[in-house]
Amino acid sequence: MNIKRLSVIFNHMVNQNNEQLNEIFHALADSTRREMVQMMAERERTVSELAEPFEMSLAGISKHIKVLERANLVERSINGRTHICRLNTETLSQATKWLQTYEKFWNNRFDLLEYELMKAKKKEN
Repeated sequence: MNIKRLSVIFNHMVNQNNEQLNEIFHALADSTRREMVQMMAERERTVSELAEPFEMSLAGISKHIKVLERANLVERSINGRTHICRLNTETLSQATKWLQTYEKFWNNRFDLLEYELMKAKKKEN
């Protein structure tokens, strides 16, 4: 396989990952959906259970669930007339990994700042 082909494959993977992250963070940008994710982190929930704490119609809740499904954060199964939603933790871990990269960056920056401040303090004494 030549370098150009590898580059195309890599760029395609990066673009797919960026699109997935965009969907994830778009879905998590809404407080209602974040609360629904928290509820499903405890256990799987029916659509009615997800709707319970909110003052909105089942159609409104369903739209929120569809956004979470598009982001692959939620998997839905149907048992008769009951829709059961469960959190897809693998997708959530993608967002966590991305955030951890920046957490490491900022921790390193703060460590460097602390070092420089300590150095400056020693010079003053």
